[in-house]
Amino acid sequence: MIDLCFTPARALARLIRTRKVSASEVMRAFIAQIERVNPKVNAIVTFLPEQALKAAKALDRKKSSAPLAGLPIAYKDLVPTKGIRTTFGSPIYADHVPTENHAIVDRLSAAGAITIGKTNTPEFGAGSQTFNEVFGATRNPYDLSKTCGGSSGGAAVAVACGMLPFADGSDLAASLRNPGNFCNVVGFRPTPGRVPNWPAVNGWQTLSTAGPIGRTVEDVAFLLSAMAGPDPRSPASIGEPGAVFNRSLKRDFRKARVAWSRDLGGLPVERAVTDVLEPQRKIFTQLGCVVEDAEPDLAAATEAFHTLRALGFLDRLPLYRKHRGKLKDTVIWNIEEGLALTGERIARGNELRTQVFHRMRTFLEKYDFLLCPVNQVVPFPVDQPYPTEIAGVKMDNYIDWMKSCYYITTTSHPAISVPAGFTPEGLPVGLQIVGRYRDDFGVLQLAHAFEEATQHWKRRPMGKRQEAA
Repeated sequence: MIDLCFTPARALARLIRTRKVSASEVMRAFIAQIERVNPKVNAIVTFLPEQALKAAKALDRKKSSAPLAGLPIAYKDLVPTKGIRTTFGSPIYADHVPTENHAIVDRLSAAGAITIGKTNTPEFGAGSQTFNEVFGATRNPYDLSKTCGGSSGGAAVAVACGMLPFADGSDLAASLRNPGNFCNVVGFRPTPGRVPNWPAVNGWQTLSTAGPIGRTVEDVAFLLSAMAGPDPRSPASIGEPGAVFNRSLKRDFRKARVAWSRDLGGLPVERAVTDVLEPQRKIFTQLGCVVEDAEPDLAAATEAFHTLRALGFLDRLPLYRKHRGKLKDTVIWNIEEGLALTGERIARGNELRTQVFHRMRTFLEKYDFLLCPVNQVVPFPVDQPYPTEIAGVKMDNYIDWMKSCYYITTTSHPAISVPAGFTPEGLPVGLQIVGRYRDDFGVLQLAHAFEEATQHWKRRPMGKRQEAA
């Protein structure tokens, strides 16, 4: 049963499609894994085993050629699911049941995925540490005393533990890459617009984007092929169909030029992170890449990101006015930062973001890819809301420990976190691969080549402190 749960998603879908295993058998395996593991890690927060098994049995009675037919999925608890509780991690919405689906729910359901529940997230996805007053904290399966990251923390943990074959997530500052990094899975932030966003208060926003999480790069590409593609309700969506991600990821990287950055131009980085990443450099040399030390100039990203993030939090202004006392302090802070903005600061934020985009664009005219840390820290205690200091440098607020990710967010370029090794204590560390604008497929190809050469993804959670899987 556990072998089914850790079978790669694409292979598992093929087994179901060719009737070598039934959808019901697969669903029972995942239900049993959730019942066994989830009490230890708290990743799945709304669980629908009867509903999911009923859908699997119905699938067994007919033949479906849908690509994801029979595979379970639990949506991030920020994603509206019709008829299924969606709390956004907030006491304000503790009993909220939406009347319509998010676009990706309809899209993945049409591709044959079966909804089995929802995954945990911080309140309104604010912060890269997954805890809230509705469901509590989600724990890192490699060390239950540590955080799993966030905000797609429940999704990453569920995938790492074999409770889901893959999962959806979303990423504003770091929310696909950070939990992927902390949980030894793959988290991919595609180019904004690659995955449609509907319903949305601001249909034109492109700072945040949905994306996939999987145990392997191939599984991430497989899920993305069903998630991606244009939607007329999402005006910023990219016209290219998701089917482009169904191609083989194999590629010859001889003579590809890649930039190696240890700290993205001087960010503080814990020695534990550097010690894991530095030996990985030779892997790219072995793949035939020309690897050079180089840094893009992203210094303007801090002001741009803070301004535009605060502006985005004004979408929640009605909640602030009606339920301020029920919101967590960091959400209140971000909304009030938005209220303090002037038109001049907003205009400057957009100007700086444009500058940062072009600096990365021109940097990647010389290099095919940028390689850098995902996070500046290793997983920290689960009862610590966020790091306040890195390598002796004090952080100004609850999001500045994520600069190594949100610098890249501000560029709008696609980026992936791929497993890169472990600290001596057994904590996962990922590598961030950044590609040219809209070259999402190229990022997946290089991540796949690195993954094939290293096989770090195969190390499951285990051991005395890591009994989750």
